[in-house]
Amino acid sequence: MIDSHCHLESRQYAGILEDVVARAREANIGVMVNIGTDLPTSQQSLALAERYEEIYATVGVHPHSATEFDNSVKTALNDLLRKPKVVALGEIGLDYYRDLSPRDVQKRVFREQLEMAAVDNVPVVIHVRESFADAFAILSEYSAKLSDVVFHCFSEDVAAACKIFDLGWIISVGGVVTYKNSSMAEVAKFAPLESMMLETDSPYLTPVPHRGKLNEPAHVRFVCQKVAELKGLTPQEVENKTDMTARKFYRLVETFG
Repeated sequence: MIDSHCHLESRQYAGILEDVVARAREANIGVMVNIGTDLPTSQQSLALAERYEEIYATVGVHPHSATEFDNSVKTALNDLLRKPKVVALGEIGLDYYRDLSPRDVQKRVFREQLEMAAVDNVPVVIHVRESFADAFAILSEYSAKLSDVVFHCFSEDVAAACKIFDLGWIISVGGVVTYKNSSMAEVAKFAPLESMMLETDSPYLTPVPHRGKLNEPAHVRFVCQKVAELKGLTPQEVENKTDMTARKFYRLVETFG
């Protein structure tokens, strides 16, 4: 099974990372994609990927850190993008919920990183919170240049999901799908498995039955089980198809056969 989005460099794993990785192995989590959110975490993400065979890295600047993005950061990210175990640019996007960076800066940095992804032809991991209309409009400007886009921890409705699917892009579903009255459940029930990946967003958004505790990649199986329940499929069927979606998205198909 694949956890398509986690943050194992988080300080919350200090002193327990070996145990977290061991539990992931015991749960047959064969791939964990560790997501960068600024230059330091992008560097840490790559270091983890180089340390553990199962971990792959993404690099990028999250909208919360958009004010830190400058030419030196851009140059460093471009260098990181060319490392063998870096599989995508992200997570990048817009966040109007916390608004930790001015919105005009968020948009500018979002566009600059989309240009980077287009030039290097790499997949893009998108963070959107209360900003779907603006983010989708900006992404649409690059639709002819971007081949692979995922909206991580998708929190919009079915109509928004259809707009994404119409452009050949995908969504990822996380622990929120297990929460009572979650709107993500409606989208997960509707979305084709070929357009969906599974994630934990560890250490955040822990799924039921462990909600309230620290999240970790081993818990992606609970997301898988919930999606299977919603779709009337077996967990194995959901795992097989969403894993292939993730392998194709992150271009790991040759690695895993």
